[in-house]
This record gives sequence, structure tokens and C-alpha cells, in this order.
Amino acid sequence: MCFVGSNAQSTNSVAEQERELQKDVSFINQKKLKDDREVVGVVSFKCSMETPFAGLVTEKVVEILKNSNRFIVVDRTNMDRVNAEMEYQKREEFIGRTDLAEQGNNLAAKKIVQGTITKIPVYRMKNADGSVRGYKASVAFELKVDNVETGETTQATSFEGKASKECISAQAAVQMAMNSLQDDMAEYFRVTFPLYAKMIKITSEKNGIAEAIMIKAGSKHGVKVGDKFVINSLELIDGEEIPTDLGIATVTKLTGDAFSECKLNKNTGKAVFEKFNANATIRCSLVIKK
Repeated sequence: MCFVGSNAQSTNSVAEQERELQKDVSFINQKKLKDDREVVGVVSFKCSMETPFAGLVTEKVVEILKNSNRFIVVDRTNMDRVNAEMEYQKREEFIGRTDLAEQGNNLAAKKIVQGTITKIPVYRMKNADGSVRGYKASVAFELKVDNVETGETTQATSFEGKASKECISAQAAVQMAMNSLQDDMAEYFRVTFPLYAKMIKITSEKNGIAEAIMIKAGSKHGVKVGDKFVINSLELIDGEEIPTDLGIATVTKLTGDAFSECKLNKNTGKAVFEKFNANATIRCSLVIKK
């Protein structure tokens, strides 16, 4: 059983480690991948007492992030190993190679997900003769997200899974307990990482009114037909972006995996047409469905 009394690693140290890591020249420029999804790193979850199951919690968080299709997820579960690999690949025989490290793991993460396991009890279920017939488990943890550039962190959010049913192994019991948290964690990441998309072009217009537009967000970002985006034009005033609400766009078609076509109503279409043709910066924000 594991109960946490203190955080084994300060919030700021995780962001600082990532910033130091990104100074290495072998980090890939994300633009070369032609993939503008947000790069999110995940570090190993901490627990003040020894447990063989902490890695299962981290793995489940990584799985949920990947399944959302919203992010490029990079491995920061062993910072020492990552640093050692970067140093090793500076050797002469690696010069000019393009397959260095695992593609993605040496991308510069903008956000770092970290967590602290507060309890992860595993119980042996015994027969009348004392022999073990199975296991039950539960799990609880706190999760934070660090902004690598600013060092700011979100407020810790607590998750506690339902106790598992009796399982044949302790590992299966912990995994079942984590599975009960899947929907809650997916919702947390959806809200914590809002999706922004750039307006690319007007695909249909009539009499100075945009009827449909194309935005740079598609299936690989988790966008679906029927999703709605708030459209804002952005004005930079004294170094600050000031948004002006232009209306709502509704996704009607996914084009490739990186783009979507959206329809506009008449009032929104008129405002978008004017702003777009005035070369204003237009940002579309996915509406979070409660």
C-alpha cells in the first residue's frame, strides 16, 4: 500500500529540467514534422513509498493523451536516460544521420504532465485455507500540468478510481482501477488543453458574406463533424492580444486529417469576410461540450 506524505519532486524542477534538455542541439524542430499538434511530455508519477505499480498509472495517462489524437506525446519518464541518449548521439558516427533517438521523444515539449500517487493499495483475496485466489486494488493521484516556457503550473486536480473487481493478478487489478478513471481524465485533458485552429481560407462566399471556411484542425486533432468553433479576430494592443467575437462556425466536413470545413450563419459570415479580407488574424476555438 502506498500513501504519500510529501511531493518527491518540486513542480518548478520539472519545467526547469525540460528547458535544460531543450537546449541540446539534437532536439528536432517540430515544423519539420509538418504536425502542429501540441507537444506534451509526461514524466513518471511519484510515490513516496516503493510500489511496483506506479508505472501503470503513468502508462494509462500516456494512453489517454495519445488516444485523444490532440497531442504529440513524448517520453520524459526517465530524464536521465533521455539525457544520456542525447549525449551518446553527439558521437562522430552519428553525424548526418536522420534516425537519431525515437522520433518525437527528442521533440521540445511545451507542456509537461506530472502526477503524485496518493494511494495505490493492493489487497490479496484469500480462500478459507489461506491461499491467495485473487487481488483487488484502488488508486488515487493528483495531476498537474507545467508550462515549460513560463514555469507556471495548473492547480493540482485529484482523481480517485473505483475499487477493482477481483482479478487474477495484482497488475490486472490496478489496471482495472485506472480504467474506471478513463472518462474523467479524458475530460480533464480536453478542458485543460483547449484546441485553437487557424482559419485558412474562405471556401464559399456570396455577396460579401462567407458561407463556409476552412480551418487548420482535423481528425488528427480529435475534431468531429458537428463540432463548433468560436471565431475571434485578434488585435495586438501594447503587446496583448485583444479578441473580438465574430460568431460560431460548425464543422461540416473533415478534409484530410489536418483540416475541416465549417459553415457560418449570415451575420458571422459577413463579419468573417470583412476581417479576413482586411488581413486580420483569425483564431477559432473549439467549444467545450459540457
